[in-house]
Amino acid sequence: MNGRVLIIAGSDSGGGAGIQADIKTVTALGGFAMTAITALTAQNTTGVQGIHEVPADFVSQQMHSVIDDLGADAVKIGMLHRPEIIEAVANVLADKLPDVPVVLDPVMIATSGARLIEDAAVEALVERLLPCADLLTPNAPEAAALSGRIVETIDDAAAAARSMRDMGARAVLMKGGHLGGDTVIDLLFKGDDQSMRFTGARIDSRHTHGTGCTLASACAASLAQGLSLEAAVGRAHAYVRAAIETAPGYGGGYGPLNHAHTVRAD
Repeated sequence: MNGRVLIIAGSDSGGGAGIQADIKTVTALGGFAMTAITALTAQNTTGVQGIHEVPADFVSQQMHSVIDDLGADAVKIGMLHRPEIIEAVANVLADKLPDVPVVLDPVMIATSGARLIEDAAVEALVERLLPCADLLTPNAPEAAALSGRIVETIDDAAAAARSMRDMGARAVLMKGGHLGGDTVIDLLFKGDDQSMRFTGARIDSRHTHGTGCTLASACAASLAQGLSLEAAVGRAHAYVRAAIETAPGYGGGYGPLNHAHTVRAD
């Protein structure tokens, strides 16, 4: 199906999250993945052992190189851990890709619990990138950090989503995996009176490393291929569930998904 996706995110040496998960996801869904790497991590299923920073001007150079030659039909943004990286990314997007859909996954804490963003970067993320986001995909802890609200229930999630839309994001997909209950509910908010629920029975598995990266990249791939926002989120939701259910079982901690699983686009 093609669809060019520029992925701006950090590298996960363990292959379960970050750029590696993004590339696998976009490829599995028939798209073409391109990258601008924002950080290198020494990482596996048990945690993040180290982060090696990439200079902001080199992140910008990677983006220019890809856009000027290959172009992009959608952008997926993941780990941006420093304010200067966020500034560089926002500047290039505004200059080069003002009309291309942007999926922003506000990566803050890894599945293992390691913090992946500096405190000063959160403010820059809100001010510079939320207004660029056609779709923001926070989990409950990320939504709480961005909105300043407690997010423990579905009603809390809905209130946080409205708050983040008021902050500039055009649509918000509130991921429900961190909320309680046997049913996981993801809420897609396009407006105060426009919302959709994507539900599924909670899967009892420790193999959930990279679910946020994978969901956001699946949304971006589908948007790049011309699907509507609702169809893109639905396809991404189905893809992630199947990838968890068929996870290969690697690692001693939070294991990776099965990114090789494919989901047909309707």
